[in-house]
Amino acid sequence: MTNIWLEGSLTALITPMNLDGSLDVKAFEKFVDWQIQEGTSALVPVGTTGESPTLSHEEHKKIVEIAVKVSGGRVPVLAGAGSNCTDEAIEMAKFAKEIGANAALVVTPYYNKPTQEGLFLHYTAIANEAEFPIYIYNIPGRSVIDMSVETMARLAENPYIVGVKDATANLVRPIQERRAIKKRFNLLSGEDGTAVSYLAAGGNGCISVTANVAPKLCAEMHKAWKNGNVSEAIALQDLLSVLHDAMFCESNPAPVKYAASVLGLTNETCRLPLAPITEASREKVNKALKTVGLIG
Repeated sequence: MTNIWLEGSLTALITPMNLDGSLDVKAFEKFVDWQIQEGTSALVPVGTTGESPTLSHEEHKKIVEIAVKVSGGRVPVLAGAGSNCTDEAIEMAKFAKEIGANAALVVTPYYNKPTQEGLFLHYTAIANEAEFPIYIYNIPGRSVIDMSVETMARLAENPYIVGVKDATANLVRPIQERRAIKKRFNLLSGEDGTAVSYLAAGGNGCISVTANVAPKLCAEMHKAWKNGNVSEAIALQDLLSVLHDAMFCESNPAPVKYAASVLGLTNETCRLPLAPITEASREKVNKALKTVGLIG
């Protein structure tokens, strides 16, 4: 189970919701299938973009289950399983394993502010209890803490800890991590804007927000890079850059859900405390969608 390897464009899936805030299961099923058809290489449900903080445990599990079922083994499923409570993270990782996901994505514990030793013990407990491939999700901008390269190298000695989603936007990190980690370790960017630069620094792929609405373009960019067509990859990066910027004009996932609604994929409903985006932000998103050719 620990020989998983992910690369290319992985989508950090939105969680479609009805106007009353309930899960829109049919929209999510259709959305997952469309993502695969458009060339997405792996699915990442119930992460930050999937509004995991405001999903109940039952809803969280349902979304993972649907992603696994609809995928049907066509592409891997990297299931969000993070929590600032270690026992909860263990429960979510075990469920991901039982339901047939391929690995679990576990965010660094937010709010608690654990030390580096606390991080080491947290991830070790999850990996050893679940006996399931674990990807570290390092995102200091949301969780406040930053996992050091040294701590990551220690954790990588565990056979179940197989990779990282790096949302630091620090392009020195993948180089330092490759140098420090003494095994094949899966390096995935969590920042759309630096995806190609991250690949150039030795990364393997990107867990993308933008791929929710431009999965084909994102997949083509990674394919171009893998095939050695650097100029094509850079041209696609440049085209997508305006869309990347628009997807983060307000707190994620409100802008990308609005963009998805414009494309008819789902409606823009987010759960509080996320608010509908402003008119100015809507104009920015619409302009970006036009620039990349997603709407007329």
